[in-house]
Amino acid sequence: MQKKHLIAVLLLFCFQIISCNKKQPQTVVTASTNNAIKSRGNKKSVKKIIKTPVPKVIIVNDKTASRTIDGRLYYDLEGNRYWRNYRDKKYYLYNKTMYADSAFKPH
Repeated sequence: MQKKHLIAVLLLFCFQIISCNKKQPQTVVTASTNNAIKSRGNKKSVKKIIKTPVPKVIIVNDKTASRTIDGRLYYDLEGNRYWRNYRDKKYYLYNKTMYADSAFKPH
């Protein structure tokens, strides 16, 4: 009985090794397919990067925004930082004038 189990395990092991063979069938390359391969290889593929427009104003829940040490709220979106305007409760894309503006300072 043990010999039958041993033989079955060995056969399964052999089938598994044979099925994992990575060799692929040989393909025949003719002159016409060879020219087609060469012509495809000469063209450079250029990928155009389409940038999405960055919105100037966004509306974000204040619970998801982060807070600085001085209490200002900000939100980072795709590498851009938006600061909260406490008058209209919207987040505006950062610019230098915001730091001195009283609308962007917490009360």
